[in-house]
Amino acid sequence: MSRSAHSRYEAVAERLHSTAIHLLRRVRVQDAASGISPARLSALSVIVFGGPILLRDLAKAEQVRPPTMSRIVDALEAGGLARRKVNARDRRGVTIEATGKGVTLLQEGRRRRVKLLARDLAGLSPAELTGIESSLRAIQKILTG
Repeated sequence: MSRSAHSRYEAVAERLHSTAIHLLRRVRVQDAASGISPARLSALSVIVFGGPILLRDLAKAEQVRPPTMSRIVDALEAGGLARRKVNARDRRGVTIEATGKGVTLLQEGRRRRVKLLARDLAGLSPAELTGIESSLRAIQKILTG
């Protein structure tokens, strides 16, 4: 790869990185309506969209230590959003699963974020929307390897 091609990839990567962060910040404003902290919401998202998970794996996914995650799960349990279950295969392991209330809360939050994005996308031309669709396919290709 030539030096100029390499710098072009880096320039696109820089713009993509910055844009992704700004887009996430924009939709994250909708999360305040959930009434729970960002850390709890993030952990609940992993549980809801990934399925039941061991406490230690949830801590790893959220990049926190197990005692910290245990406190987050305590709060989710207190709010009726998640529950602990003793792992049937390894009685020392604790599996965390979402409750119906937790699933509903996350689905409603996702709907709010998607509606915000859809309103923003409605302001684009058909050609711009087609360009975004094409870009999304390329990004998904990157993510799936």
